[in-house]
Amino acid sequence: MRLSTDRLLVTHVGSLPRPPGLARLLQSGVEGTELPADLLDEAVDTTIRLQVEAGIDIVSDGEMSKSSYATYVTRRLGGFSGAAQRGVPAYLDDFPEFRDRLYSGGQMARPCACCTAPVEGLGLSELMADLNRLRPSLARHHIAEGFVTAASPGIIAGYQPNRFYPSHQAYLEALADAMRPEYQAIIAAGLLLQVDCPDLAASRHTACLDLSDDAFLKRIALHIDILNHALRDLPPERMRLHICWGNTESPHHRDVELRLIIAELLRVRPMALLIEAANPRHAHEWQVFQTVRLPDDKILIPGVIDTTTNFIEHPELVAERLLRFADLVGRERVIAGTDCGFDTIGGTGRVDARIAWAKLHSLSEGARIASARLWGAS
Repeated sequence: MRLSTDRLLVTHVGSLPRPPGLARLLQSGVEGTELPADLLDEAVDTTIRLQVEAGIDIVSDGEMSKSSYATYVTRRLGGFSGAAQRGVPAYLDDFPEFRDRLYSGGQMARPCACCTAPVEGLGLSELMADLNRLRPSLARHHIAEGFVTAASPGIIAGYQPNRFYPSHQAYLEALADAMRPEYQAIIAAGLLLQVDCPDLAASRHTACLDLSDDAFLKRIALHIDILNHALRDLPPERMRLHICWGNTESPHHRDVELRLIIAELLRVRPMALLIEAANPRHAHEWQVFQTVRLPDDKILIPGVIDTTTNFIEHPELVAERLLRFADLVGRERVIAGTDCGFDTIGGTGRVDARIAWAKLHSLSEGARIASARLWGAS
């Protein structure tokens, strides 16, 4: 993993706006290897070109072949069937009019498959198709480093309810064993593995609203133990881990505070930790690192761009946010990032595509400004 040795590097969380034609297919239920290869080839190459033009150093394929960062796995793993309607998060009951308006269009209420049989891998053909599309495009655009996202056992369990295993732990362990070949293959392909783990934060105000803080900490400790076991023997410096509190423009007033979960988060095996640091509910939490020491073997990729609003952050604000983290943990251990993806459920991103790219331009410009102040570069 490249570090910010002479300037602040720039990356993002993963999903990027899909072209309209591809978005329509994903929304219709077509995804993965069912999608036309030429359409995916063009979409991936275009999104990498746009990332380069925006000044992004560490790029992804934008999750072009995936309808969702957490549900794509039901095509790659056996044991899932049927459809369970996801419930409306209970925390929104505090604002019933807003809740009803948010869900009236069906944006957040797509049904998900259930686990109804033993979870088992169905092979890596879809993953390899993604990797074999991404790597040549990286070479064509002279990109030194790319990453691929993969769902954590915890977020898979959060989206695909367990109807088979005797316990939550047993389900997580089965998912971890089944996902391990995907994690291994991404790193073996020479790419960075990003494990997406919203379950470590967002589940507090959704599935776990009724738990005490202590009970929630025990739950995410279990998730981390099982994930670390799935990542055993994989090099930490080739892995990054993303947490978030839910990529929605909603109250977030029940979000768990970073200070309460940071000790557990710092136990994860991946070297890089991607956290939210831009949205209005969590922008102040850089202060956590005034009292919590970042371990020597970890780096931070703070989100300094909000992915739920069409405001374009000023580069000076981006620089200000980055400088705070650099002052606390060291400039070499900060990479500029975004709060979350721009299109985590393909075709439903709330940020206009052109605005999303403008926000990424502002991200890289802010990193340039901060770098000039940190290194004295022009």
